[in-house]
Amino acid sequence: MRAIDYQAPTSLSEAVSIMAANGDRARPLAGGTDVLVQLRGGRREADVVVDTKKIPELNTLNLSDSGLQLGAAVPCYRIYQDSAVAAAYPGLIDAAGMIGSIQIQGRATVGGNLCNAAPSGDTIPPVITLGGEAHINGPNGWRTLPAEDFCTGPGRNALENGELLVAIQLPAPAANSGTAYLRFIPRNEMDIAVAGVSSTVQLDASGQTIQSARIALASVGPTPILATAAGDSLAGKAVSDEAIAEAGRLASEAATPITDMRGTIRQRHHLVDVLTRRTLNIAIRRARGEE
Repeated sequence: MRAIDYQAPTSLSEAVSIMAANGDRARPLAGGTDVLVQLRGGRREADVVVDTKKIPELNTLNLSDSGLQLGAAVPCYRIYQDSAVAAAYPGLIDAAGMIGSIQIQGRATVGGNLCNAAPSGDTIPPVITLGGEAHINGPNGWRTLPAEDFCTGPGRNALENGELLVAIQLPAPAANSGTAYLRFIPRNEMDIAVAGVSSTVQLDASGQTIQSARIALASVGPTPILATAAGDSLAGKAVSDEAIAEAGRLASEAATPITDMRGTIRQRHHLVDVLTRRTLNIAIRRARGEE
């Protein structure tokens, strides 16, 4: 591993200036659980690493009536240890508590997971189904991007030279709504998902009809996938095994997996179907206040 300059700016403007001056030779560091491994292994190169842990805007965790502002450098443990956030966004907590070990969760961030743009990123599908937006700052000012458009390929994202993901904004949970995330892994911890699914539903006041739904998939395509047809198929339908089964089938069709050492194409299609049905049932129970 060759020498790399390390910078720890204390303001957003300073960080953007450093990033812009170094172009694609600068790498931001939030938790470092991905980028440091990649630099050491030669998968990425950099002349300067920009530590974002001292920038206030990237370390904000603010729950308000308008939703959750989640700074890109906020570690996972702060999210699931905040009882108000955990109660409002249990689907996000499902994923944040799955990333690596307790030690990793002390550093790893949802923002870093999104920027790393691994198809298997566990927190990305819940952020997508919850309607998350990426708030980005760079030399040309601010811009906002829907979470489902942020990852552009394996390990690639929509950030331009000099830009930083500052925060993820999640809207306030709608009444009678629920979210759940599940994944399948070949062992119990510290592994990469063979497939993962997040489902968010909003029910009517009776809890018997699905008003809207969003379903997102991990590890079954070059990027996390918003399975639009699967979610849309549930709108206006009564909660039923048949409706949920159809959504599972459509989610499986939206998957574009490969066969690798962790699983086959056939297995992954099957897992998406199963995990979609399971997460929808959990999300419905949460929407009804049953868990």
